[in-house]
Amino acid sequence: MRESDVKAHRPPLARRTPSPHPGRAGARPSASLSGEGWGRGSGGGAQASTHADHLPTPTPIPSPQGGGEQRAGRSEITVAGASLVADCAGALYWPEERLLVVADLHLEKGSAFAARGVLLPPYDTAATLARLAMLIERYAPRLVIALGDSFHDGGGPARMSDISRAGLKALQRGRDWLWIAGNHDPDPADNIGGRFAEILALGPLTFRHEPSSQPCDGEIAGHLHPQARIARRGRAVSRRCFAGDGKRLVMPAFGAYAGGLNVRDRAIVSLFGALSFTAHMLSERRIYAVAAARCLAD
Repeated sequence: MRESDVKAHRPPLARRTPSPHPGRAGARPSASLSGEGWGRGSGGGAQASTHADHLPTPTPIPSPQGGGEQRAGRSEITVAGASLVADCAGALYWPEERLLVVADLHLEKGSAFAARGVLLPPYDTAATLARLAMLIERYAPRLVIALGDSFHDGGGPARMSDISRAGLKALQRGRDWLWIAGNHDPDPADNIGGRFAEILALGPLTFRHEPSSQPCDGEIAGHLHPQARIARRGRAVSRRCFAGDGKRLVMPAFGAYAGGLNVRDRAIVSLFGALSFTAHMLSERRIYAVAAARCLAD
């Protein structure tokens, strides 16, 4: 917007024909993520969608829609038959694919504001990467997907400190990393590692930054920064949340300085057709599943 270790067998990735377009500076060769659409040549051209249509569809673990089994700091969520683990830090983990997803990091937002004369403590990038490092240590994913708006603006990668850049590259070591294009960072950037794409289609799920305005089963998106507000013990409490109905899911913003949009806002309600979805509210130690109809407007 303008402003979940679980061990499971993962079927091997199918071998695809190598892309004729090598990744930009910082992209690492990858045996498991070779194929058309991964990365983009330095000569420009539109970013390609990344599809994995030939991959085996994971066998889902049955889980009731609207919450599922609770564990310390995690909750099972099912989207289009895929059993996913929502972590209270605001990330999503797909055990069968060993895939970790975060959305809307908005790295270097503090420095972007400072450039306009709005002074914020310049620690948001370090804080966001530190939280992400804990998740990577917890789940040891083979692939990390940053679901768009990873940087607050196009100049963000260049403004990163050497320490933050080294920290980011350390997180990428030993795994694949995919940057999905967002509206704040639509173009691939140099010297941040990983590969670039607009969309990733994998089994029953499709990962993109901005939710489709049309019904889209299996869509995992970000962009809207969903936040739920409820009445508790006589006062209103607001928390970032996952918003989903079992068919599609909108992820919370992960960035330290990212704001939130109430789940009763028309932009979110229109994706589900009505208040017939669940807000999976984040707290420090667990996730609370609350019917959207019970949430309060701002």
